[in-house]
Amino acid sequence: MLRKIVTLPSGRIAKWAIVAVWVALLVPAFVLAGKLGDVEKNDNSAWLPSNAEATTVIEQAKKFQPAETLPAIVIYDRPEGVTPADMAKAQADAEAFKGIEKVVGQPQGPLKSQDGKAIQTVVQIDDGTDGWDGANKAVGAMTEIGERNANGLGFHVTGPAGYASDSITAFSGEGALGMITALVVVVILLFTYRSPFLPLLPLLTAGGALVAAEAVIYLLAKNAGLTVNTQTSLVLTVLVFGAATDYALLLISRYREELRRHKDRHEAMAEALYRSSPAIIASAATVAVSLLVLLLASLNSTKGLGPACAIGIAIGLLAMLTLMPALLVICGRWIFWPVKPSFGAVVTAKDGIWTRIGTAISRRPRIVWVGTALVLGVMAIGVTGLKADGIPSKGQFTNEPQAVVGEEIKSRHFPAGSGDPIYVVANATSAEQVTTVLSRVPGIADVATPMIKDGDVFVLGTLENPPGSKAAMRTVEQARTAVHKIEGADARLGGSTAIALDTQQSAARDAKVIIPAVLIVVFLVLALLLRAIVAPLLLMATVVLSFGAALGVSALMFNHVFDFAGADANFPLLVFVFLVALGIDYNIFLVTRVREDAQLHGTRHGARTGLSATGGVITSAGLVLAGTFAALGSLPLVFAAQLGFTVAFGVLLDTMIVRSVLVTALTVDVGRWMWWPSKLSKHHDPQPPTVKSNPEPALTGATS
Repeated sequence: MLRKIVTLPSGRIAKWAIVAVWVALLVPAFVLAGKLGDVEKNDNSAWLPSNAEATTVIEQAKKFQPAETLPAIVIYDRPEGVTPADMAKAQADAEAFKGIEKVVGQPQGPLKSQDGKAIQTVVQIDDGTDGWDGANKAVGAMTEIGERNANGLGFHVTGPAGYASDSITAFSGEGALGMITALVVVVILLFTYRSPFLPLLPLLTAGGALVAAEAVIYLLAKNAGLTVNTQTSLVLTVLVFGAATDYALLLISRYREELRRHKDRHEAMAEALYRSSPAIIASAATVAVSLLVLLLASLNSTKGLGPACAIGIAIGLLAMLTLMPALLVICGRWIFWPVKPSFGAVVTAKDGIWTRIGTAISRRPRIVWVGTALVLGVMAIGVTGLKADGIPSKGQFTNEPQAVVGEEIKSRHFPAGSGDPIYVVANATSAEQVTTVLSRVPGIADVATPMIKDGDVFVLGTLENPPGSKAAMRTVEQARTAVHKIEGADARLGGSTAIALDTQQSAARDAKVIIPAVLIVVFLVLALLLRAIVAPLLLMATVVLSFGAALGVSALMFNHVFDFAGADANFPLLVFVFLVALGIDYNIFLVTRVREDAQLHGTRHGARTGLSATGGVITSAGLVLAGTFAALGSLPLVFAAQLGFTVAFGVLLDTMIVRSVLVTALTVDVGRWMWWPSKLSKHHDPQPPTVKSNPEPALTGATS
């Protein structure tokens, strides 16, 4: 029964039916996928849990200031000193800003700096239904007004709205990211298969899977409360292209082999599906389940990323086990041109690189795995230098957009925190105490006159340091401690810096909860798949070590080569989930083959033949996945560059070193005890004979 299900796409009639079903589904999916941006929530407050202090105080503050607004800080500067004409222009611009859609309330200013070289105006922009898109349009309109008839007067829009606008501009490269990702896949597949036509099928199938996934995610975000943002879309694109193409590589490798054994291509595909599906399904299930563990997160952005990416993996798997084989069978053998696999052709076993590596490892396996583990451990030491405590606002970009330039100018002429204050909401009876206590907190430059309404008091405080900076967050922590101690005040502190602090603290909590949960889930999946305990524990240890080494090297690169200002608080968690899930993914491809051979020839022999048989295809799969994540570096965003570099480096490290050297050496050294307590652990496990060729080319990579 199971064989009939997994081999259905190879049927003579079923193949056409499957293609027709996919076409029928993708037509409406294209429309829905195009609306995904409409349901994205990119403001930081929407990412926080509802019980976070910065979230609750937003509701309380609505009676004192426009709800859901972003301050846009307009900065004019003239190095030789602003003129009366400059002040008149700033005043006229402030009046004009009020006519811009999404601008609410009365602009604050214009205010001349004490040194007389700059002017500041603060404008509130509605951040409600359109979110950052509305801010981007409003900032664009403000820039057009401000640069008109400037006569040498500098103009910049910074503050939360300015950064939101520049972020949207940076994220607008998402379409280019998709094209770059597709190009990476095509180039690697061309090199792998040396066929001009074959790469088109995985690319077409992965693209269809991505569209279908985006359509499903849109429906869940619109109707089921799933939180998604632009970050989700970026990660989804590279993950679906990378993972789905990996599954295609395994299927195509087995299919090409079966074409030499079967005259009928339908029979060849049926056998290929039956033989390769278990490993592909197990690996995809491991990745998807690991991603679903992110539902335990308190940050809504992280919680939404998990199911969104799991949906992408599931649909990518479905596409590669249904649409992809149907297309391959429809196209026939010519799709492999110019080297078409012909029936009855004998593939001469070659003394390939993976066979030679396996032979070298088997001579001194313990020395190899201990030495490799020590090197990886040394690489992991760099983790101690990782600054994952948030990225300051002006450090979010790899270039210098106008918000960054504007903030630098503002900080030279005005208090760094002006225009983006913190605020306290408390009982009105504690107004005087709150004002006094807040003014005494180190790092608070100024406290405004309290506003009282309906039994509550609203107090604004200007920070001495740039909003969102580490120093500003320390001030917020001290201010919260101080106002919380006021008896009967029921005081709560909010603002953009408070939101950043709560995000950082929630991310730290999520890491403590999710990392152990992912390890437990992965262990259970491996234990069920391999029917053993020792092998899953060893495989998990190698992947965790690989993760530490990748993160350690990345930290050194970020601090000393790229000179990044820091990393997002949830960066280590996301890297852990991706590298552990994907690392186990490749280990499943290898170890399931080792276990299959171990049942016939013993574990030590199976370790070598398993490496020789899977080396080429897994390496190609690793290159594809690393290449797709590396494409994130094309965006001018520090977070994207960091995630892309670390995951790409980690995947290459895992496929080239951890999986091929460390896991193989461990398997040879431990032998049959890898499978304890299953019956396989009791099988005789002789030392493997010395061989110079791959005795079985079952999953040999296309490049070997």
